[in-house]
Amino acid sequence: MKLYAIVGSPNSRKVLAVADHLGIKLEIEYLDLFAGDARTPQYMALNPNAMVPTLIDDDLKLWESNAIIQYMADKSADNSLFPQELAQRADIVRWQSWELAHFNQAFGTLALEAIAKPSFMDTQGDAAVISWAKGQLSRFAKVLNEHMQGRTFLVGNNLTLADYSMIHVEFFKEAVPFDWAPYPHLNQYFERMRQSDHWLASAPQGPEAIGRKIAN
Repeated sequence: MKLYAIVGSPNSRKVLAVADHLGIKLEIEYLDLFAGDARTPQYMALNPNAMVPTLIDDDLKLWESNAIIQYMADKSADNSLFPQELAQRADIVRWQSWELAHFNQAFGTLALEAIAKPSFMDTQGDAAVISWAKGQLSRFAKVLNEHMQGRTFLVGNNLTLADYSMIHVEFFKEAVPFDWAPYPHLNQYFERMRQSDHWLASAPQGPEAIGRKIAN
């Protein structure tokens, strides 16, 4: 399997961490964000969204990180991250859908507008969008904080795809202009996940490496 990724991309890190967890060996091609590698005709023939990650497995060209990690988990002999038991599997997909549509939509938007644009894209974020994202993040951080009270993982008693999906933008957590103090259970959860071996293995070597093409 071949993966197209960008160093430091939260969605790329999600896939890399899951592959590392499952022991899947990937051929990785890193794209240069600043050189516009994702917008070349050759890459857009694989992923018309001009985004990462993209997984190639024989004739399959798969984009969307949650779909990719579900595919990898199902293809792996290790089913611990995405069990076959229907109720638990549905719960994992529920939390993946929720993070995508609500919590991480707000968190990711805030990180993009307040951090990524001024720091990496040489432009200023939209103040109105930042205000909207803060309001949405307050709403959904409360939900996650309450869910994590007395829990170690999102679903059941073990690490699953839901956890890798939920924390994929943790790199920006302390940098975004948001008060995390009212959410102690959420904070403890993020800190545990931040220190997990497979997630740490996906981290960029430093801020200067983010978005840059590196040797395979």
